[in-house]
Amino acid sequence: MKKIISVFSILAFTLGLAACNTMSGMGKDIERGGEKIQGSAEKNK
Repeated sequence: MKKIISVFSILAFTLGLAACNTMSGMGKDIERGGEKIQGSAEKNK
């Protein structure tokens, strides 16, 4: 079971990296993800 989860995690990570054309694009994606997490944390206080 752990092996299947590991494989799917690696595939998801790889697809996520492939979706970013440049390192700059990846940085922007990560920043947006962080902003979403912060927003939801603020809402749930």
